[in-house]
Amino acid sequence: MTTIISGKDLASSRKAKLRLEIEESLVKYGRRPKLAVILVGNDAGSLSYVRGKAKAADEVGILVDTYHYEDDLTEDFLVNKIKALNADPEVDGILVQLPLPRQIRSDVIIELISPFKDVDGFHPRNVASLYLKHEGILPCTPKGVIALLDSANIEIDGKRAVVVGRSNIVGMPMSKMLLDRNATVTICHSHTKDLASVTSNADILIAALGKPRFIKAEMVKEGAAVIDVGCNRDSNNKLCGDVDFDNVAPKCSYITKVPGGVGPMTICCLMENTYIAYLNHMEGKN
Repeated sequence: MTTIISGKDLASSRKAKLRLEIEESLVKYGRRPKLAVILVGNDAGSLSYVRGKAKAADEVGILVDTYHYEDDLTEDFLVNKIKALNADPEVDGILVQLPLPRQIRSDVIIELISPFKDVDGFHPRNVASLYLKHEGILPCTPKGVIALLDSANIEIDGKRAVVVGRSNIVGMPMSKMLLDRNATVTICHSHTKDLASVTSNADILIAALGKPRFIKAEMVKEGAAVIDVGCNRDSNNKLCGDVDFDNVAPKCSYITKVPGGVGPMTICCLMENTYIAYLNHMEGKN
């Protein structure tokens, strides 16, 4: 029998706990955590993501300042804005919604954000901390995937895990987090030959390639745990993941759906990262 892991339910319970912790910290420190969100342009997906983040922040008691600029914004302007937010003692976290317009170099902007305020976990210092097992801010989506696996009591230690996708945002850090939990990890990508022969041996399969319903039933091992990181629109403009859910689910022991799976946990982990940055700030750790 297949168990659907609900990211929506897990995120709800974790946000309720986080709200209580924030209320206690408000009494102790005299102010709430504050997150600065920068959005450049009017991409529908980005607008939706930012609204979702603002809603979650309100639920847990985090203040949000949103800075929305047109897509002709110059890189110099954004650089100066980031510097100002870095220097603002009332701002604990900074998030720049990606993608950015062509004239703005994402790597320059990400590296400019203070690593202590980098709640996405994308700054090179936080990336290095992950790989060196030092304390740092973890990227939200992989952190959320691990939380989903743990919530279902899915054993990671000693299991064969396959991650399909090698992005710096999901695939690569996801692989490292699974490796740190003693999984045997294989990373697949567009040059992997005979992909199905690799994925069909996975005890834990993480799909993060950005192709609608790409993972088919014949690519999945009987009894596997499948986590779908994808967020796509199909030919009918219907939201779907990277996994062909209806056909794959019957083969799985555990699986997540899109929507309602990884997405809510990504946003939840962003709120948790903001609170961690706030605590470090208030306790003088940065």
